[in-house]
Amino acid sequence: MAQEFTLVERVKEILPVIESRRFECEKLRMAHPENIKLLKEIGYIRAFQPKKWGGMEVSLREFCEATALLAGACGGTTWAAQLLNTHQHQLALFSEQAQTDVWGDDPLATASSSIAPFGKAEEVDGGVMFSGNLTWSSGCDHSEWAICGFLREGAKVNPARHQHFALIPCSDYEIIDDWHAMAMKGSGTKTLKIENVFVPEHRIQSAQALMTGQSDGWGMYPESEIYFSAYRPYFACGFAAISLGIAEKMIEWFKERSKNRIRAYTGASVGQDVPAYMRLAESQHQVNAARALLEKDWDDLTEMGKKQALPSTEQLANWRTNQAYAVKMCVAAVDRLFESSGANAWFLDNDAQRLFRESHMTAAHAYTDYDVCKQIYGRHLLGMDPDPRLL
Repeated sequence: MAQEFTLVERVKEILPVIESRRFECEKLRMAHPENIKLLKEIGYIRAFQPKKWGGMEVSLREFCEATALLAGACGGTTWAAQLLNTHQHQLALFSEQAQTDVWGDDPLATASSSIAPFGKAEEVDGGVMFSGNLTWSSGCDHSEWAICGFLREGAKVNPARHQHFALIPCSDYEIIDDWHAMAMKGSGTKTLKIENVFVPEHRIQSAQALMTGQSDGWGMYPESEIYFSAYRPYFACGFAAISLGIAEKMIEWFKERSKNRIRAYTGASVGQDVPAYMRLAESQHQVNAARALLEKDWDDLTEMGKKQALPSTEQLANWRTNQAYAVKMCVAAVDRLFESSGANAWFLDNDAQRLFRESHMTAAHAYTDYDVCKQIYGRHLLGMDPDPRLL
């Protein structure tokens, strides 16, 4: 019988290739096409795609472990690729017809997204006419579809106006090349220009339905716990995993750098300086704590899916804010090491400055904004109702 390799093992095999293109991806301002091709071939971008369509249906923990590994090699590529995969989970909760639209002729097809409800939709027979400039669409250059957010009334799950998602083919939008960013340059997070496009009803889903087990595709794949999980924790799982992977890579870099680093003016060995190994110890402890926190949440989410149990308000508050706090710890761990790495670390061909920039970008996403998460969790701890202004 042929040996089957885990997703983590497959990722380890390609890490040198992905890492070799890390600075090229920054120049391209998007993931290298060969990186995306390779990540499809090993199954990474198909990790959450249903097996019916050729996907892998791997566990949340295995995917996040693989994501952390990739992040140290090229954060931009990983940011785009992990979203292309987590959107597969979201698509598996859409209607069967929507899934056929996406994967029927091309099982390797993917979707990028712009989930904030910035789209404008006019109700028409059989669906909506959709328009808008949809920003922050990571990986859109490599996608055949896009999941776009807008506000809508009248859903069965909640007739009040709330967030919905429209699934739109790439033939119906233009990519605006406006991704000129300081970090995660390789993510290709560009804007989608959409003008008066018809979206049929079967390609629209309520965000609340996707969170409460009431979407059209809920229960379509009863043999896998993945698809009995609310969409948002799976959608957001990669952000903190990337931050973790970057911090772990920074620790590796700092240890290797310290072995041979000599102070120019004194000839002293930096690696033997007390401040150097004290900084290293504290950063390692922070990253260990972040990993332990995230691993527990990955496992808890998996167990909930196995039980086909939807998360409570308390669980959602914990998972959301735990991820942001883990990111906060990872960024602090990276900063502590970078600030003592010397002037050479600031050269553009040095991995330290790349890791420093990408680490901070992981804390800039709306989902990982810890100022927001402190409010969410503080209100929860005091028994206050959620503030609707806080995502």
